[in-house]
Amino acid sequence: MLAKTNKAAALVLAILMIGVLAACGGKSNSEGSSSPSASATASPATASASASASSEPSQETQGSAETRIVKDEFGDVEIPAHPQRVVGVYVEDYLKALGVTPVAQWYHPLWGKQDYLNLDVPLFDTTGSIEALVSYNPDLIIVDGGVDKEKYDVYSKVAPTYRLTEDVLQSSAEMLRAVADVLNFPDKAEEVIADYESKVADGKAKLQASVGKEKVAFIRVNVGEKTLALFGVKNRYTGVIYSEFGLEPIQMAKDMTEYQSILSEEVIPELGADHIVFIPSNGSWDTPEYQEDFKLLDSPLWQTVPAVQKGNIYKFERSHWQSGAITANGMKLDDLLGAMAK
Repeated sequence: MLAKTNKAAALVLAILMIGVLAACGGKSNSEGSSSPSASATASPATASASASASSEPSQETQGSAETRIVKDEFGDVEIPAHPQRVVGVYVEDYLKALGVTPVAQWYHPLWGKQDYLNLDVPLFDTTGSIEALVSYNPDLIIVDGGVDKEKYDVYSKVAPTYRLTEDVLQSSAEMLRAVADVLNFPDKAEEVIADYESKVADGKAKLQASVGKEKVAFIRVNVGEKTLALFGVKNRYTGVIYSEFGLEPIQMAKDMTEYQSILSEEVIPELGADHIVFIPSNGSWDTPEYQEDFKLLDSPLWQTVPAVQKGNIYKFERSHWQSGAITANGMKLDDLLGAMAK
C-alpha cells in the first residue's frame, strides 16, 4: 500500500514538473518570439545606419562622431560633418546670416564687438588667451584672414579650426559660401546671396536716381587722435558703396592704393566731395570726445567743400560700417538710402 502511494506521489510530482517545464518553455518562446520581430524591424535601420556611415551621417551621430576633410588656407583639416557648437572669430555675421548662433562672440577691448548683430552670447576677448575658448566647448572654430599660422595652431588645440582662404576674403558673397560649405549646407548660402543681390539691385537704382554721378567720400573720425582717415575704393569695409551700390568716389579715393589715408589740412579743399559719410573709430557719436573731434569741420577749409556747403554730411554708427560681411553691407545700404534717396 505504501509502495502504491509512493508511486502515485512520484507520478503526481512528475506531472507537476512537466507542467512547470512547459510553462517555462512557453515563457521562453513568448519572449523569444518578440525578438525576431524586433530584429526584423531593426535590421533595415541598422543596415541603413551602416550604409549612411559612408555617405550621410545618421541623426544619432551628426555633429559628433562623423567627420570630413576640408582644405583651408593652411592645408587639410578634419572637421565635424555637422558642427553643433561653432565659434566664428569675426565671422559671426556670416553665421547669423546662415541661421547659426555662435557659442561665443568676438570682442576687442578697444573696438568692442559687432553690436549690430544683437547676439546674446558670451564674449571672447581676442586680446586674451585663446585657450579661454575651451570653456565654451566648441566643436568647430572658423577664423578669417586676421589669423596667421602661429595663432591658427593655437586655435586648433582648442577645437578643429578652419581658416578662410585668402582668395575669398575680398568678397562677402564668397566668404559666405565658404562658411556655408564648412557648415555643410551650401544651398543656404545661395538663398542668402540671392536675397542680398536683389536688395542691392533695387537700392542701387534708387541711389543712382537720387545722387547720380555726384562724388562721395567716406571718412572716419579717429577719436583722441583728432585725425580724419579717408577710406579708399579698395577698403574691405566700405569699398562696397562704390563697387556694388554704384556711388561715385571722389578722385582722391579712386586713386588710393592703400585702404585708408590720414587727411592733411592742405588737401581738404581738393576733396571735391558732394556727399561725405562719417563714422567714429570706436564708441558712438554721443560721447564728448567725438563731439569735440567733429568740430574739425568748423575749419574754414571745410567750408570750401561742396558737401559741407550743401549740408550733405551723414553721420552713421560704426559697428556695421567697420565690417565687410553680408548682413553689415545690407545695413550700410539701408543707411545710405535713408540719407540720400529722396
